[in-house]
Amino acid sequence: MTAHLFPSTFRLRRVGLLFIALFAAVLPMAAESEIPVLDGPWRMVATAPEVGALATPKQQAVDFAIWQAADGTWQIWSCIRNTLAGGEGGKTRLFHRWEGRTLEDNSWRACGVAMEADPALGERPGGLQAPYVFRRDGIYHMFYGGWDEIARATSPDGKAFTRVIRDGRSGLFREPGDDANTRDPMIIEIDGVFYCYYVASPGDKGAIYVRTSRDLDNWSESKIVCVGGTPGDGPWSAECPFVVRRGDDFFLLRTQKYGRNALTHVYRSKDPMDFGVNDDRCLVASLPVAAPEVIEHDGGYVLAALGLELEGIRLAPLTWRLGGANP
Repeated sequence: MTAHLFPSTFRLRRVGLLFIALFAAVLPMAAESEIPVLDGPWRMVATAPEVGALATPKQQAVDFAIWQAADGTWQIWSCIRNTLAGGEGGKTRLFHRWEGRTLEDNSWRACGVAMEADPALGERPGGLQAPYVFRRDGIYHMFYGGWDEIARATSPDGKAFTRVIRDGRSGLFREPGDDANTRDPMIIEIDGVFYCYYVASPGDKGAIYVRTSRDLDNWSESKIVCVGGTPGDGPWSAECPFVVRRGDDFFLLRTQKYGRNALTHVYRSKDPMDFGVNDDRCLVASLPVAAPEVIEHDGGYVLAALGLELEGIRLAPLTWRLGGANP
C-alpha cells in the first residue's frame, strides 16, 4: 500500500512545484502595466508668437491647448507669459493662436493674440492661464484659468470663442483662498460624466483636484486626486494635469519641471478619482516633457509639449508599452 502512495505523492509535489514556478514566472508580467513612451523625434510646429505692442524680449510660450477646428485645420492656443498684458501690476499673460493645415505641418502660422483677460468678468488683469479645448455635440468648449477661477468659453467653429457668463462672471469654480491660483483645467468624459482636473496651490501647497458635472455648468465639490509623493507638494510640483483612458486604466500626466530639465510624472489608476495622495503607489513612469497633451490621430498617438526653451510647441509620436509597476 505504501509502495503505491509514495509515487503518487511525489507526482503531486512535482505538480505543485511546477505550478508555483509557473505562477512566479507570470508575476513579473502581471506586475507591469502600459506606459506612454516617446516613439520618434521632436519637431517644432509653433514658434515666434506675434503679440504686437504687448511683446517683450522675455516672453515665453507655456501651457497650451491643441485641437482640430471644424474646417479641418489644427489650432494651438498657448498662454504667453512675460508680456505687457494686464498693464502695470498685471499678471503678464494672454492667449496666442497658431494654425496648421494638418497635424504633420512643420511650421504653423502665427495668428496673433486670441484672447486677453477681462477684469470686468472677474478675471485678473493679464491673468489668462492654460486653455483646454474639446468638442461635444458640434460645439467647442474651452476651459481656462482666469488666475483665481476656472472659466469657460464656447465656439461653433473651434476658432472664435465667446465666454459663457453667469451672474456677470466668467468663472465656474475656484479653490478657496486669495493665493490658491486655480488653473490648468483639463476635461475628460467618463460614462456620461465630465471630469475636470485642475491645479491649485493654496498656502503654496500644489495639488491636482477634480470636480465632476453632467452639464458643464454645475460642478461638484472638489477632491484632491494627486499630491505629494516624489514630486513633493510645493506650489509648482503638480502642474498641467492630463488624463488618458486606456481600457479600464486611467493615466495622469503631472508636470513637475519646465525648461531644459522638463519633467512629467505618469500615474496609473483604475479609479479616476485617485492617483495617489502623499504616496507613489500609482507612479509608473516619467517623461522629459512639460505641459503635455496626448492626441489620438489616424489610429495612433501624438504627444504635444512645450519647447525646452519655452519658445513654442513641439510634437512627437507616442506609443504605449509594458514597463511600469502595476499599482
